[in-house]
Amino acid sequence: MITEAIQYLATLPVTGKAFRPHVRSSVNLWSRAGRCREAWADHEIRSRQAMLDAMSDLRQRRTAVVLGSGLLRDVPIDVLAKAFDTVVLVDLVHLASVRVWLKAKRHHNVRLIERDLSGYEELGPGLAPEPLGFLRQVPYLDFVISANLLSQIGRGVSRRLEGESAGRMPEDAGTRLIDAHLEGLRALPCRTCLVTDISYAVIDRTGKTHEEADLLLGAVPPLSRTSWAWPVAPFGEESKDYQIVHQVIAA
Repeated sequence: MITEAIQYLATLPVTGKAFRPHVRSSVNLWSRAGRCREAWADHEIRSRQAMLDAMSDLRQRRTAVVLGSGLLRDVPIDVLAKAFDTVVLVDLVHLASVRVWLKAKRHHNVRLIERDLSGYEELGPGLAPEPLGFLRQVPYLDFVISANLLSQIGRGVSRRLEGESAGRMPEDAGTRLIDAHLEGLRALPCRTCLVTDISYAVIDRTGKTHEEADLLLGAVPPLSRTSWAWPVAPFGEESKDYQIVHQVIAA
């Protein structure tokens, strides 16, 4: 608890006021990642490799953007920083530990941007959200990564809808915003890499599945090049008798 408190207090003052409500959830993710280091290792390795494979034959390597950069555990940031002139990391919150680590590594060509990538505020009656429209303003853009972000859009929207008055937002808001993210990636005039979890299952120690859900809320992702299982909550994290396993694709 002490380390979490230090992380929270160190991150709060370097985070824009509009994004400070998200610091707590970022710290919680950081804490879980530490506890589940061994269980998450394969997922993080596969995520990084998918991104490296996607950029391997790029002729121009001027600017790369990572959407949902998070803790950088699943992003090959060292390689990106060496390979590209500029690397832009975009997320709601950049934890103090991430900022310190980047400085220690002397990645002076890495830029941090705080941004809500969901497009939620653009969604409404008659409005077509373009959550990735800001990328059109990024000069010399050669590579964009969506890093384990897509499913979080749907989950975040579902939580926000609970506090909305009836009729303000369409009932399929989550699906529409996930589709908008996918369409935004397809429309980019550069190489893209999508890594996302698409579903989850609650599984007991006998291997029996007790619950399953589509994390993309009916949206259809592109054909995947590879896929794998990610034990987001291994046995003992949320229950000694059950684990929660997500299915991940890279496209």
